[in-house]
This record gives sequence, C-alpha cells and structure tokens, in this order.
Amino acid sequence: MSLADQIDALLPQTQCTRCGYDGCRPYAQALADDATAVNRCPPGGKAGIDALAALLGRAPLPLDPSCGSEAEPGMAWIDPEACIGCARCLPACPVDAIIGAQRYLHTVLERDCNGCELCIASCPVDCIVMRPRVVGAPAPAPAENRAHYQAHRARAQRHAGERSALLAERKRAAQPPDARSSQ
Repeated sequence: MSLADQIDALLPQTQCTRCGYDGCRPYAQALADDATAVNRCPPGGKAGIDALAALLGRAPLPLDPSCGSEAEPGMAWIDPEACIGCARCLPACPVDAIIGAQRYLHTVLERDCNGCELCIASCPVDCIVMRPRVVGAPAPAPAENRAHYQAHRARAQRHAGERSALLAERKRAAQPPDARSSQ
C-alpha cells in the first residue's frame, strides 16, 4: 500500500474540500509528497491530525483555522417552503445524499449526509442549513463516505459520457446529408 493510500485511509472521506484540495485523495497525495501540513482537515479533527502526524513522523499541529473548526458533523436540511427545485445542490453533494429532480422539492437522506456543507453554497435561495444530527444517529463512517463518493463519481462520469455521445449524435444528425456521407 502506498503512503498516499495509507494517509487516505486515515481521512474521514467527507470530500469537503476545506483543506484546500479537491477531496480527500488529493490532500492525501499532497501529504505524501510533503507539500502540505497535517492540520488541514476539520472533519478529522485533533484525532485525525494526531494520526496523520504519527504516520508521517511529523509533529502534530493545532487545526489550521483557515480550514474551519472542529465540530460534530451536522446534517444538511432543506427548507421545503423555500426550495425552488433548481437542482443545483444535487451535483454539489459528493455522496449523493440529496435527492430530487428539477422543479421538485429536494430532500436530504439523513443517513448518507456526511456534513460536508458543499450543498450550502450551491443553493441560490439559501434554503439549505446545517442542523445537528439526531441523538443516536451517527455520521456515516469513512468507508461509507468513500463508497458513496465513488458511486457518485461513477454516476457523474457515466452521465458525462452519455451526454457527450448524445451531443455527438445530434451534431452528426444536424449535418447536411452530403457532409455525413463524406465522413
């Protein structure tokens, strides 16, 4: 197992980007390359920083305040009175914890929401807020977050491929018949 893999296994897999990287894996690679500090993961908190420091043989540091603060992972909640069904929150969620369709009310799957907060900025009407989790309802474990993130990425890649094929076919069909026969 590579050093980046070992580091990635210690991260909470929320894909929140608060560390300044596009997700947990890029942050893990930067740590393995000694290109960043061990104290940039708010969801991992002090325990995560200590584990990273021990693995890398570095001194533990306090959480970098520019990355956020350590807190119990909340859960996104969408105000049904304010949601306009714009669907901008759907692609923003790295674990597909938000369900809904264009022009319909969206909702959050509480058991899947990892509290990354990425959906908040995507909402044009500010109808998404973070709330504390219900007592006894823990945040998803890193393995669950990783599995949901990988499924999200696979779905997004599949959708992009399908869209690309559809657009290529539409472009081909829009060409004059004589241009199509010369291809």
